[in-house]
Amino acid sequence: MSARPNRWHIAEPAPSHYIAALSDLPPVLAQVLYNRGYRDPAQARAFLEGRWEDPSDPFLLKGMAEAVQAIRRAIRDHQDIAIYGDYDADGVSAAVVLVHALRAVGATGRIHIPHRYEEGYGVNAAALRRLAEQGIRLVITVDCGISSAREVAEAAEYGLQVIITDHHTPGLELPPAAAIINPRQPDCPYPFKDLAGVGLAYKLAQALFEREDGGRRTDSPRPPDPDDFLDLVAVGTVADLAPLRGENRALVQRGLAHMRRAPRPGLQALLDLAAVAPQRITAWTLGHILGPRLNASGRLTHARYSLKLLMAATPAEAHPLARQLNEWNRQRQHLTLQYTEAARQQVLAEGLPPLLFVASRNFLSGIVGLVASRLLDEFYRPAVVVAIEDGQSKGSARSIPGFHIAEALNACHDLFERHGGHAAAAGFTIRTERLPELQARLQTLAIAALGDHDFIRPLRIDAEPALADLTERLMANLAQLEPCGQDNPPPLFLTRGLRVLDRRYVGRDAAHLQLRLTDGQEERRAVVFNHARITAHVPDRVDVVYQLAWNEWGGQGQVEMHICDLRPAQL
Repeated sequence: MSARPNRWHIAEPAPSHYIAALSDLPPVLAQVLYNRGYRDPAQARAFLEGRWEDPSDPFLLKGMAEAVQAIRRAIRDHQDIAIYGDYDADGVSAAVVLVHALRAVGATGRIHIPHRYEEGYGVNAAALRRLAEQGIRLVITVDCGISSAREVAEAAEYGLQVIITDHHTPGLELPPAAAIINPRQPDCPYPFKDLAGVGLAYKLAQALFEREDGGRRTDSPRPPDPDDFLDLVAVGTVADLAPLRGENRALVQRGLAHMRRAPRPGLQALLDLAAVAPQRITAWTLGHILGPRLNASGRLTHARYSLKLLMAATPAEAHPLARQLNEWNRQRQHLTLQYTEAARQQVLAEGLPPLLFVASRNFLSGIVGLVASRLLDEFYRPAVVVAIEDGQSKGSARSIPGFHIAEALNACHDLFERHGGHAAAAGFTIRTERLPELQARLQTLAIAALGDHDFIRPLRIDAEPALADLTERLMANLAQLEPCGQDNPPPLFLTRGLRVLDRRYVGRDAAHLQLRLTDGQEERRAVVFNHARITAHVPDRVDVVYQLAWNEWGGQGQVEMHICDLRPAQL
């Protein structure tokens, strides 16, 4: 039985005329498309084909023309340009995209990746001052800067121009930058608002590669092509949990195809360590294998190691870096488990208010976001986790629908040294003595927004197939929904009244429960991963909610049910 109850929402059947208009598709696939909001059959087909039909002209982004003019002026004046990145996979991949783009158009570009523990979240004024002292006159931020009004204002005093490219929610005050490229800023006409930081770096590369008369640059033996960066765009977009719909979906589809043909040496080295063939790369690979390893160096030490890996020109250069990132990722996994258990115990001891707030001197700031995500997953309520330090503390927050965490932080802006984020995730730096006031104010905001919320996670079920429907052919049809991820999750199915034929605990520390299920005619294997969080006891007859996976072992493959929730069968 479910350890913490979820609410099962079974989708309404798609209208018969909709199914008929998509008669060349399996009915289950058509139903899933209907559930995803593609109620027009033409929209559904465009989604499957990865077509992005809205205009994607980079100059529709507010600030793009001014940014390109400033960069071209710096190139004409032989000025060095610095790219100010961020320490996560999105920020690092965005920095690599932009430095290659700048070099392709004749600029001299260098990258500054901040140190999480020494410089903190966002743009650091001391780092800008050092860049100015080194002769830099133009700084371009990627994946940061929109909440750094004070730092950008100070930069002008050092003789620096700043161009901001950032996808986070703007604060109450926009920075006084030479140009701001952020589709979420007021009056930006760009039709797609959910590009990741690396997506905006890609759009800037597109704009730089156009001639001033609007045509593509052809003044080199091989004209620069922004599509050369699509593998990095895919990695950063998926790792940052950007919604996989609209333009993001199209970019990730194309990026995956690029990676399957010719992964760059750094990504190939990580794939080698994980024993993943390039042809088998999926969005899941990006989010669960590549992304965590690229993030690991910034969480524990310095993200420059991930930067060096993505910039590596040869396998010999890439493999030692990949092995080091892999080791750091193992350490990160251990710390995440340790911190999460400590945070759980604190939460359970103090009760379950609408917003969970955990702070500890034993936490590393690079891990607190992962702990906040784990708390949200278990308790389904906004979670703020803070690494307490002398002087200033650093926190990370994750939230649920109905409580926009970046706007909540904006409402407490007077307490922070810096802050920023999205509706579902945010981070901040705060003076340690202000933590009690922050906790009280966020709790008040959460009570106002979520006071009558029941905090039961909704599981949105796409269809109710029989076991006989769970075939290799169905798996092949559902593969058309890829890439799956944020806002385009793998389909969720419900099958009722199954009898449990066999139970077996597998994996390290018997963490997973393997079941053999039957409806009296067909049998299927099922797995409950990390079963202790989902099941306290599995009765003999169950209703199960699950995703489908293809399990291949020893050259043989079979369809497998990955159970997300189960209940005693409602007979």
